[in-house]
Amino acid sequence: MTKPLMILIAGPYRSGTDDDPALMAANLARLEEAAWPIFQAGHVPMIGEWVALPVLRGAGATGVTDPLAQQVMYPTAHRLLQHCDAVLRLPGASTGADQDVAIARERGIPVYADLAEIPGMESLTERTGV
Repeated sequence: MTKPLMILIAGPYRSGTDDDPALMAANLARLEEAAWPIFQAGHVPMIGEWVALPVLRGAGATGVTDPLAQQVMYPTAHRLLQHCDAVLRLPGASTGADQDVAIARERGIPVYADLAEIPGMESLTERTGV
């Protein structure tokens, strides 16, 4: 591997939560669990909500149910995909994550379904035994 990849971690955030903040936070925590192994493998992890949620707050929105969310949440991921080199699709129903995968495939960006598929992960496993 010569250059670190920026890898968008895509999976459920709002899906299945009924917009319960605690459940959305749990979903975000699941997305973030993948960030450290990606970083350890030499890449830059990215999650769309890391960018979209501060933008949404800056726009004065009251949360993800605010009408402004439609103008920020999915469009942020679409813009990020112009800079990402790959997508890691985590399990679980998610319209947004499915859209991310579709866009990535249209653009010829690799989509991984498992951390083990990411380049450099094999050397991480050898170093850590994980």
